[in-house]
Amino acid sequence: MSRADTVARPGMRTKSFVGHDMENHKKHMTMGLIVGNRGFFPGHLAQSGREEMIQTLQQAGMNVIALDPSQSKHGAVETHEEAKRCAALFRQNEAKIDGIIITLPNFGDERAIADTIRLSGLHVPVLVQATPDTPSKMSIAYRRDSFCGKMSACNNLRQYGIPYSITTLHTVSPSAAEFKKDLEWFAGACRVVNGLKNLRIGSLGARPTAFNTVRYSEKILESQGISIETLDLSEVIGRIERMKDNDDAAQAKLKSIEKYVSTDSVPKAALMKMAKLGAVIDEWMKQTDLAVSAVQCWTSLEENLGVVPCTVMSMMSNEMMSSACEVDICGVLAMHALRLASETPSALLDWNNNYGDNPDKAVCFHCSNLPKHFFKDVKMDYQAIIAGTVGKDNTFGTCVGVVKPSPMTFARFSTDDTSGRMRGYVGSGRFTDDPLETFGGAGVVEIPHMQNLLHYICENGFEHHVAANLSTVAGAVHEATTRYLGWNMHWHD
Repeated sequence: MSRADTVARPGMRTKSFVGHDMENHKKHMTMGLIVGNRGFFPGHLAQSGREEMIQTLQQAGMNVIALDPSQSKHGAVETHEEAKRCAALFRQNEAKIDGIIITLPNFGDERAIADTIRLSGLHVPVLVQATPDTPSKMSIAYRRDSFCGKMSACNNLRQYGIPYSITTLHTVSPSAAEFKKDLEWFAGACRVVNGLKNLRIGSLGARPTAFNTVRYSEKILESQGISIETLDLSEVIGRIERMKDNDDAAQAKLKSIEKYVSTDSVPKAALMKMAKLGAVIDEWMKQTDLAVSAVQCWTSLEENLGVVPCTVMSMMSNEMMSSACEVDICGVLAMHALRLASETPSALLDWNNNYGDNPDKAVCFHCSNLPKHFFKDVKMDYQAIIAGTVGKDNTFGTCVGVVKPSPMTFARFSTDDTSGRMRGYVGSGRFTDDPLETFGGAGVVEIPHMQNLLHYICENGFEHHVAANLSTVAGAVHEATTRYLGWNMHWHD
């Protein structure tokens, strides 16, 4: 591949996962670019349109894979031969390309555009953009007709069975603020689609017997390319018992825990148990190539190990390796989708209480294993709910605090065994600064028309767990799951 084939982003660097600085978790996106062109329209528009789009993508921090002007007329795609060249270039960079941008600086050749994607063999999201005409420049030397050409391009993509996304405005300049918002939305959808491909989820322990609500179909998930790796808690506890206190991994995890959250009121013995639990889980996930996990958090670990796993799980979620309680596999899947879209940590919460008599507000709560990213302030404490059953001394390890005010996106996925499909819902709201005196990790949420949402949840038999993220990415998650994954999703918009 020549230097001309890849338009590199200035200052390009590799992805890093260090600490919990959110910038270190941002994925550097790469877009395949198809520049449409049709010969009897002004060629200079294809040339300048290509340059404008590349500049916009680079300014967004993206790398671009596109034909060079030496490889095709204006670096665009018009003939079948040029489509073959562009498709070959995309195939060479298949592992890099997160999505495809089709830009139409003039009418464009719809066949060549569709042929390029078909011949490339890529199955990534596609965004179609058309550049608007300027009323004062409608002569034969400047008229684009992209307004019309976009319809033809979309028609051909549909004929070819290629799913695609469109911009908010029918025509929009690559440099316009509206397109930059569309690009951010599209990039989020790309991360969700690609991040769920070949996903491996760790299932640690059996679901709590009393929680039928977290049942799911492993086979439906497998049909979506999502695999589950199980580990019995007896094996985890056995590995912990064989681990010495001075084990390097245990000591490193102990330091990480003490750095992560205030542990002043927690017995040293409990911290050591947590450190060993974290070290065992880390090694298991590394050995089995797991990205996220769901854990049986009560009551076997409390009864047989003497701690709760909440802080260990909170740390994983804070480091973008989402971890859900009560072995809620579909819950952690929703957490992961939100994390991919926003590139910030997700949490799993209960839709738990009303908040006074305000129909659009509710209390979201867990015991908790919320990531540190969610809290105003946080400390480690004991699990107040089950302490009365297993004893306070066996329940240290929760992360206690109030969720900070922030916009939020919520999502729930579920396997529908009756239809054999994935289903779910997604929407947006905000965590408020309303006063809340309670235990665990909790916050007040405000969601427009929340009673309609609650009716939808109950009428359709969804779980009481919901994934949440401090962002506004409902549109990206909905686009990814419906248009590209084919899931049955409701958008509370």
